[in-house]
Amino acid sequence: MNFEEFAAKPLLAAAGIRVPGSQLVKDASDAGNAFGKLGPCVVKAQVPTGKRGKAGGILAANSADEAQQAAAKIIGMSIAEHTVEKVLIEQQASIANELYAAVLNDPASKGPLIMFSDKGGMDIEEIAENEPQHLLSLPVDIKAGPDKSQIATAIEPLIAANTDFKDYNASDLADAVANTLVTLYRVYDDNDAELLEINPLAILSDGELTALDCKFVMDDSALVRQTELTPQGTPEKLTGRELDASKLDLKYIDLGGNVGVLANGAGLTMTTMDVVTHYGGKPANFLEIGGEAYTKATEALKLMLGNDNIKSLVVNFCGAFARTDVMTEGVVNAWLELKPDIPIFFSIHGTGSEEARQLLKDKLDMQSYDTMDQAIQAAVAAAGERNA
Repeated sequence: MNFEEFAAKPLLAAAGIRVPGSQLVKDASDAGNAFGKLGPCVVKAQVPTGKRGKAGGILAANSADEAQQAAAKIIGMSIAEHTVEKVLIEQQASIANELYAAVLNDPASKGPLIMFSDKGGMDIEEIAENEPQHLLSLPVDIKAGPDKSQIATAIEPLIAANTDFKDYNASDLADAVANTLVTLYRVYDDNDAELLEINPLAILSDGELTALDCKFVMDDSALVRQTELTPQGTPEKLTGRELDASKLDLKYIDLGGNVGVLANGAGLTMTTMDVVTHYGGKPANFLEIGGEAYTKATEALKLMLGNDNIKSLVVNFCGAFARTDVMTEGVVNAWLELKPDIPIFFSIHGTGSEEARQLLKDKLDMQSYDTMDQAIQAAVAAAGERNA
């Protein structure tokens, strides 16, 4: 779940990270009153996406009238398909320098990762691609937590080498940044975050570090634990099919490719998608149909077939406790009922696989492939031919 800036920054402030004074408003007429309390301000669109400034969603205001005009201009605009319904009126800050700081889940190290850059304010993807020497990645032992002195030691050479920071004592600044990163990690850990990012982490004219923006993404599996926090989050925007799937308790995500994917279990589904990509295809969707979901095979297929981009379908079942013949029967019956006009390719292994393969032969006059790779290669090839 994503949390917009207005909901994320109080978590930083509560932990001791400095943030500017601000007020959330939903009506442009209230922006002038907010200016009266805060003074010169920045009016910032609140949507769960980045690049708000480039889209015109962040405007400075030096009077109450300007604040109201800016709010009126921003509220109602669309940014990355999100309609702006509220703005954050935030005190202007006197910025001397900008840094980047984040803590995130790292698949490579299979644990938390602290990231720091002396090039704040830029897209981190651009820094990683064009100036990787300015990006520091520090894996964290989840049991021990971050070590402030080690972080400061790692950061200091980066700061010392950057002439933008020649007026600072590199050791003192590295120590202050390390303290902020350790605090940021604590907020990340306490709130079950997948990502907690400050960009920019600004050094103001008074020398203090201040978070001028904050991006917070919570692990969805933690929603049941974070009951006080979750009401402030912004649920992910769903497509029509994704919304229909959620009503059926099916796990479905549109992905934009042309090879439909149907598998049992999230891990196998993701593996299937990866193999589709490996063989040059593009998965059209994520759709898990494990457990009791096999009873909803007809609804699941209807969802997928509503996507005109799908040119072929791969079904990948692997059963240990779940019986693949029962799952296959659900798909076969749905296929016979709906009669789709796309090719389908099966890979079936595990408990009940012999019965499942016989079922395919008897009802669809079709053979299951010997390996997952073979089925997926055939599906990718078929999708390519139908796109030609």
